[in-house]
Amino acid sequence: MTTLPTEAVIPTSVEDSSPGQVAAAADAARRAFGATASASDAERALWLEAVADALDAARDDLVAIASRESHLPAARLTGEVARTTGQLRLFAAVVRDGAYLEAVIDRAKPEATPPQPDLRRILRPLGPVAVFSASNFPFAFSVAGGDTASALAVGCPVVVKGHSGHPELSVRTAQIVADALARAGAPEGIFGLVLGREAGQALVQAPAIKAVGFTGSLAGGRALFDLASARPEPIPFYGELGSINPVVITPAAAAARAVELAAGLAASFTLGVGQFCTKPGVVLIPASSGFESALAAEASAHDGGRMLTSRIAEAFPEGVQRLVAEGGASVVLGEAAQETNDGSAKPVVLAVDAARVIERPDVLLEECFGPATLLVRYRDSAERDAVLDAIGGSLTATLHAEPEEDIAALADRLAGRAGRVLFGGWPTGVAVTWSQHHGGPWPATTSALHTSVGATAVRRFQRPVTFQDAPQAVLPAALRDENPLGILRRVDGTLTREAV
Repeated sequence: MTTLPTEAVIPTSVEDSSPGQVAAAADAARRAFGATASASDAERALWLEAVADALDAARDDLVAIASRESHLPAARLTGEVARTTGQLRLFAAVVRDGAYLEAVIDRAKPEATPPQPDLRRILRPLGPVAVFSASNFPFAFSVAGGDTASALAVGCPVVVKGHSGHPELSVRTAQIVADALARAGAPEGIFGLVLGREAGQALVQAPAIKAVGFTGSLAGGRALFDLASARPEPIPFYGELGSINPVVITPAAAAARAVELAAGLAASFTLGVGQFCTKPGVVLIPASSGFESALAAEASAHDGGRMLTSRIAEAFPEGVQRLVAEGGASVVLGEAAQETNDGSAKPVVLAVDAARVIERPDVLLEECFGPATLLVRYRDSAERDAVLDAIGGSLTATLHAEPEEDIAALADRLAGRAGRVLFGGWPTGVAVTWSQHHGGPWPATTSALHTSVGATAVRRFQRPVTFQDAPQAVLPAALRDENPLGILRRVDGTLTREAV
């Protein structure tokens, strides 16, 4: 297959992309869509596995670049490359399985009232997808991350907007991805990269783009969401924007396991210098439980470290000081005002009464990106529930209770606030599996219906189409009587792999 030269859709430098380069990448994706959509599941699976193999082969070089640009340790980045290639291989398995198509057949029933025609429904790819890289996961949520993998898996070409925090890594990763796809026989134009803030805005507005995947700040995501909605042809914008990930510790749990829980919380909110989207940012604790001193003791063993970018480092103490000055929180550990000339941050533990949170949720329940957590002291279940009701949507919610406690109502309240509810443990760390859900109500994401991690992430980039009384020859293979793909289908209401 003749392929488009890599430099036509992949930058050769870290300079911002021009309007012409953005238009070229989007148009190349548009032209590739027919071929990607018609490719077989087996072919697309091979493309993903080729990219995974190429990234694994280049791991050491990529980790060196990522460590230099992001300041993250090599061990963490090495693990993240493995997670990234594991994601690619998972999505290869997803499309080979075939259930992602949600194939449904209802055969004709002329005797029904009213008469029922032959109806067959399947999910089809939306079209070219724009993917915005995240700062805190240079591999797993970046150029070849989950958004890219899930879109390519279902036949959507991808144009990535690289993150300014790791531009050299973005370019090098994109080159590896593009070369691997070309060698695997993927259509030309299937994958591209643009750089720069204005390029990202132009990409969202490009007519060829039919959906957007985004991971980043609430402000940046909301601005792009509004652009996507204001287009002459509005398109879906799947944004992960911000999350405080509430934790509830019951009085019984605090009394039985204060030190253990404090150690777990300290490790979780300082992990990666607090730069995880699942960091536990607000922790509801029983008043007078002594948990504050236990956490201060455990968190004092964590040193902090250098943050991803100077901009993030500068914003961290500003966020902490706002919680103190405007929110009325007190400092339990650390310093609200920190010197960030070297780009580093140290852990901060804050505390405040539940009544104050209920008065100023606009300040105290705002995400503070970095190694800080806010302890909220509640006197009774009514105060606890009032605070939970004031919290917006989150990616996660965690409950620590003792086995004998009746937690059904509390668990249900937490499930109304988050996409993943944990019973014990801590929310940092997101397993990439068939059952994972990484999403939540606003402002955690722009769509609580979908996930950006796990097998069902592919659903974001598909739309249903029903064929009525269609000749067998025009039906997608998954809907034909003989079931040539051998996939699981719902036929007349029953799941089966049998031909019809």
